Amino acid sequence: MANLDMEQHSSESEEIKKKKHKKRARDKAKKLKQPAMEEEPDHEDGDAEENNALIDEEPKKKKKKNKKRGDTDDGEDEAVAEEEPKKKKKKNKKLQQRGDTNDEEDEVIAEEEEPKKKKKKQRKDAEAKSEEEEKKMEETSIMTNKTFESLSLSDNTYKSIKEMGFARMTQIQAKAIPPLMMGEDVLGAARTGSGKTLAFLIPAVELLYRVKFTPRNGTGVLVICPTRELAIQSYGVAKELLKYHSQTVGKVIGGEKRKTEAEILAKGVNLLVATPGRLLDHLENTNGFIFKNLKFLVMDEADRILEQNFEEDLKKILKLLPKTRQTSLFSATQSAKVEDLARVSLTSPVYIDVDEGRKEVTNEGLEQGYCVVPSAMRLLFLLTFLKRFQGKKKIMVFFSTCKSTKFHAELFRYIKFDCLEIRGGIDQSKRTPTFLQFIKAETGILLCTNVAARGLDFPHVDWIVQYDPPDNPTVCCL
Repeated sequence: MANLDMEQHSSESEEIKKKKHKKRARDKAKKLKQPAMEEEPDHEDGDAEENNALIDEEPKKKKKKNKKRGDTDDGEDEAVAEEEPKKKKKKNKKLQQRGDTNDEEDEVIAEEEEPKKKKKKQRKDAEAKSEEEEKKMEETSIMTNKTFESLSLSDNTYKSIKEMGFARMTQIQAKAIPPLMMGEDVLGAARTGSGKTLAFLIPAVELLYRVKFTPRNGTGVLVICPTRELAIQSYGVAKELLKYHSQTVGKVIGGEKRKTEAEILAKGVNLLVATPGRLLDHLENTNGFIFKNLKFLVMDEADRILEQNFEEDLKKILKLLPKTRQTSLFSATQSAKVEDLARVSLTSPVYIDVDEGRKEVTNEGLEQGYCVVPSAMRLLFLLTFLKRFQGKKKIMVFFSTCKSTKFHAELFRYIKFDCLEIRGGIDQSKRTPTFLQFIKAETGILLCTNVAARGLDFPHVDWIVQYDPPDNPTVCCL
């Protein structure tokens, strides 16, 4: 009986356990949102046990799965956690390397920019210095930094200028050429040797080229010079400028054969250089001299023209020439007579004075001095001075009169002292060769009157001696 009771008691306890287990399973199923298991009849206990076993295994599997997943996730998290500082270290290292690279690049850029900044500063300093030097040069020199290339010149004219050896313009050229090329009248004041000849001849040649002047059109440009030598010199420059042009050039001066000049004028001279007396003669008496088409009149060294009593001749010439024309007047000094002539001949002129406001008008590099000598010793002193430099230097000696020049030339030749002579009263056939000979000579002595004092270009002269006091100190060659 005892055994039976024990068996019943154990079976009951098992049933209770099963029920509890079922209940627990249902509760878990509810939690897992699975449909609750319905209570089975007693005869299906075996199947229920199997189902319960499956149900029991399912959460276990899930737990295992979750545990495995948890273990994997924990492992991954740990791996990620371990990798994170490594990545951070790598990132920091990369950033540091990038920073180092950037620093190096900055240093390189700084090193590259530093010389650039220095160069810019040096360039600015150089520009400022060059501007100062240019300003200083313009104050003391007749030259400028402006080139002939900057002008709108024809190729043929520019080619000639280049062959003549000119690159930069003088002040009178830089200021006078542009308005003259625009057709304006110009009153120019500039010292001797400032480049006035090119200042008016370049616009003259360009004018003839632009309007396509031919010999049958006659004279289009007229240049009046005070002396024969200056006319010869201006003619030579004009000839060089017209070297590559089709226009013609000629000269008419006193002392030359008038008949030969008349024949040349009849053929047609587009650019004519002349002295006042001979020009007036041809204007009044030469048949076939066409000047009705005159476009441009130039009066060079106008103050000298007026000084030599050509004032009346000039008035007659201006009356004969066409009124509609361009006129320019160039002079070293601006006297009352020059201003009167300008009022009569120029229309609303552009006034250019390159020496205005200058402290020193004397050409750069020219040294001046004087000697106080007793009257009785003057000739001996002059002869001693000339003998000292004979055959070594190029010297010009100015006398106040033709008679004084003639006397000293004959005296020097008598004592076997070589010298050349230019003055009034000498036939032009002798004057011109003498003039050209002294231009080409490297050394020599020229005795002359003030006929050679203005406008003539004698290269490489070492000494100028004013033996007699000049008639007008303001136009003295010194």
